[in-house]
Amino acid sequence: MGFGGPFFVIAIVLIATAGWVITTWLRIKHGYPLTDDWGNTVHPVPGPDATRQTELLASENQKLRGQVGRLEERIAVLERIATDPAERTAREIDKLR
Repeated sequence: MGFGGPFFVIAIVLIATAGWVITTWLRIKHGYPLTDDWGNTVHPVPGPDATRQTELLASENQKLRGQVGRLEERIAVLERIATDPAERTAREIDKLR
């Protein structure tokens, strides 16, 4: 048949579509933002799963911030104990008894 006719046109359309699909897949795989035909970034609309996941992450973040705060307080107490003279620490322990 040669290079002509409808088969050639169909082959070009298939090659262009396959290239677009592969490019989009690679962009998604490597975390690049998706763009439309004019180069504008496309922001997908978050679904209910994404909203729920955001809420879970926010609550976990709040919990971890509280835990870090408590750990910082404990470290400060340990630093004070380690750097204070032994006599002073002994007096404070005796006061607590």
